[in-house]
Amino acid sequence: MKQINLFIKRLFDFLGSLMGIGILSPILLIISITIKFSSKGPVFFKQKRLGKDGKVFNVFKFRTMVTNAENIGNGLTVKNELDNRITGIGRFLRKLSLDELPQLFNVLLGNMSLVGPRPPVTYFPYDGYQNYPEWAKKRFLMKPGITGMAQVTVRNSVPWNDRIKVDNKYIDSFSLVLDFKILLLTIKKIFSTDNIYMDV
Repeated sequence: MKQINLFIKRLFDFLGSLMGIGILSPILLIISITIKFSSKGPVFFKQKRLGKDGKVFNVFKFRTMVTNAENIGNGLTVKNELDNRITGIGRFLRKLSLDELPQLFNVLLGNMSLVGPRPPVTYFPYDGYQNYPEWAKKRFLMKPGITGMAQVTVRNSVPWNDRIKVDNKYIDSFSLVLDFKILLLTIKKIFSTDNIYMDV
């Protein structure tokens, strides 16, 4: 039964991301042009993340910070919207989570899902998949998602280990109905700025 649900989930991911890219293409184009002409640097931000079974892949986002921001100031941590590494358009994109839209291409390619645990960077909170404790590796049993249970509940208000526990709960409770509920809650969360910072 679970395998059938996973097959339907992948089919929904493929069709949903394809449809989303098509419908949102004018918005994607406008954002791209605005980023290009408002600050120096590439339109897209590419970063290596850990995916299903700990495999490394490149995640795509719209660039919301100055180039090389990871090596400036607080590094991966973005405490609030006053962080001077965030660009003008970047502040707006982050507030509405529009910087995440390019991840629809990750979903289309098959290395992400619409719903699942968020993919961590390769070196934090643990340095490499092999250094995660066994209990935490459960979160890698499914493809990472653009949104997930942690994003619609605790978001970035708790330490990573607590977020991992929420991810594990999602793995244990997975169902297509749960995915649908998370997608609906995500739409609601887009208009809330609670706990969007202190992310790493």
